[in-house]
Amino acid sequence: MSKYLILVAVILLIPWKIFSQSRSELEEQRKRTLEEINYVDGMIRNTELEKSQNLNSLKILGNKVSLRETVIEGMGREIGLLNGRIDLNTLAIDMMEADLKSLKDDYAQAIVNLYKSGKRNPEIIYVLSARDFNQGYKRLKYLQQMSRYRRDEAELISALKEEIELTKIKLESDLSKVSDLRHNEVIQKNTLEDEQKKKQKLVNSLGNKEKQLRRELEDKKAIAKRIEKEIARIIEEERKKSLKGDLTPEQKLIGDDFEVNKGRLPWPVEKGIITSQFGVHKHPVLKYVTENNFGIEITSSGRMMARSIFKGEVTAITAIAGANMTVIIRHGNYLSVYTNLINVKVKKGDKVDTKEEIGEVFQDPANSNNAIIKFMIFNKNYIDPEDWIAKN
Repeated sequence: MSKYLILVAVILLIPWKIFSQSRSELEEQRKRTLEEINYVDGMIRNTELEKSQNLNSLKILGNKVSLRETVIEGMGREIGLLNGRIDLNTLAIDMMEADLKSLKDDYAQAIVNLYKSGKRNPEIIYVLSARDFNQGYKRLKYLQQMSRYRRDEAELISALKEEIELTKIKLESDLSKVSDLRHNEVIQKNTLEDEQKKKQKLVNSLGNKEKQLRRELEDKKAIAKRIEKEIARIIEEERKKSLKGDLTPEQKLIGDDFEVNKGRLPWPVEKGIITSQFGVHKHPVLKYVTENNFGIEITSSGRMMARSIFKGEVTAITAIAGANMTVIIRHGNYLSVYTNLINVKVKKGDKVDTKEEIGEVFQDPANSNNAIIKFMIFNKNYIDPEDWIAKN
């Protein structure tokens, strides 16, 4: 029975490694998210963003709130994992201590019985009193087995006591970690509440500028239409060219490599936060108004260079009113589009490598001099770039 209980206890302790792996992943995720929050904080301090009253400021604050919520959610999951491990290890300790008591009782009784037997029949007499050699040999083997049993039981008791102590140490460590996490969770929640109040205050302030916001939205839509029209023209030219012949082996290989690296491609800028996401979204201030984005917008603090997300060929460079310069790079069947650039460093037909700089992102004085790039990926239709670039 004791060996069965020990086996069960060992099985219960196996999830320790699994829990450690899961928790280390959560810790790493929290670390990266807090680094992003620090980056946003730096952006806010350096540009006096809190004094700005515009949509991009609201989006940056909204991004920070979302990151903070992610941290708190991750802490909750960590606490859940630790509590689960605490429950399992508590159960394992109870089972091992019960088994240890049973082993000690059995061992004590065996010693007592052996002592009583030894008083009546000393071992040598017990062997010599056998009726023949075979019986004497069996009695000798029995005594040897009893000696090994006592030694094994003593070792088992010692090993089990050591395992109980180690498990108690792990238990105490987990309890301490849960306490620390709960303390930090309270701090993060209080910080989140303050950030949500700032965000709502800015929403209320912008809500009083509805006419201005609607005008800005119409301007943005007009610029977007010009961008889409120009991109459609370029894509149509590319389509006509492709009708004359298939992709070259090199282009096909690049396109295949591009697909293989989905989710691992570098960002079009070294550092930044996504302030507008792909697809249809509610306007952050105006009620019953939606925006449809064919790409994403990434906001960076200070001077920032745009770079190619993968090796390919520059297929077009064009100026678009209200959006500065746009660079389009072909990666086999895929196109990556970089809008709002100045000081473009490449020309049509150039071969570029992954992360090669292609131009500088325009710093907008109306948005606290932040650099905002609009980035798109096209393959028959526009696709969500966040599915393709690496997670920060």
